Amino acid sequence: QVQLVESGGGLVQAGGSLRLACAASGLTFSYTNMAWFRQYPGKEREFVAAITWKNSYTYYTDSVKGRFTISRDNAKKMVYLQMNTLKPEDTAVYYCAAGSTGTLSGQYKYWGQGTQVTVSS
Repeated sequence: QVQLVESGGGLVQAGGSLRLACAASGLTFSYTNMAWFRQYPGKEREFVAAITWKNSYTYYTDSVKGRFTISRDNAKKMVYLQMNTLKPEDTAVYYCAAGSTGTLSGQYKYWGQGTQVTVSS
C-alpha cells in the first residue's frame, strides 16, 4: 500500500530554516506528482507547494514564494520542502500528499501523517 512518511518538523525561531522530508513507498514515485499542504488548528488543509513528476515543475502558494522550495529525488523516492525565513504564521502541521499538483486537498488520494512545525516569535 502507499505510504508517505514526513520528517523534519520542529521548533524554530522566526527567521530560521527547516527542511521537511517525505519518504514515499508503494507507488511509482517517478511518475507521481507530489505536494505539501499545511493545516492550522480548526482549519482546512491548505496548499503550500507542488512538484510535477515530469520536468519537476513547481508551484507555490503566494505566501511562501521566495521562502520555500519544493524538490524531489526520484532515486530515493523523496520529496523535500526547504523552508527559509520562517514566520510565526507558518506554524502548522505540514502534510505530504501524492497524486496531483492541484491546490485542493480533495484532489489528492494519498497523505502522510503530518509533521508539526512551530515558529516562535
